[in-house]
Amino acid sequence: MAYGERPTAYEFMTDVLLIEDNDDDITLAQRAFEKVALADKVHVARDGTAALDYLFGTNSTIQLILLDLNLPKISGLDVLRQIRLNPLTSHLPVVVLTVSRKEPDLLQSFTMGISDYLIKPLDPARFIQIYRTYVREGAV
Repeated sequence: MAYGERPTAYEFMTDVLLIEDNDDDITLAQRAFEKVALADKVHVARDGTAALDYLFGTNSTIQLILLDLNLPKISGLDVLRQIRLNPLTSHLPVVVLTVSRKEPDLLQSFTMGISDYLIKPLDPARFIQIYRTYVREGAV
């Protein structure tokens, strides 16, 4: 698919978990997902507890996690730690959402096994690149 071309719905078979507490960032992210025809594939958890409950409490089809590091209840780094320690989720690609490449926790999160990072607000083209890199279609 060429840059700027809209994907068709069948191109994406798996779901994304967006773990973000800021309403403005969620809205901007949802607009980015709509631009690449993925809005119906994204689930939102607004804090670390809700994220872990969703991941470990359902038969989820999540194949990619977008994780803000500054979360209420349980920090993003603690959520990442739990994801990596659990055999059910340790294989999932986790992409950290950050406002800066210089965020101190970003370096620590790379040592904890994140796959990549995205600068907020999300750029639809960069998101689709990450989605294609880390999600194997049909690997649900």
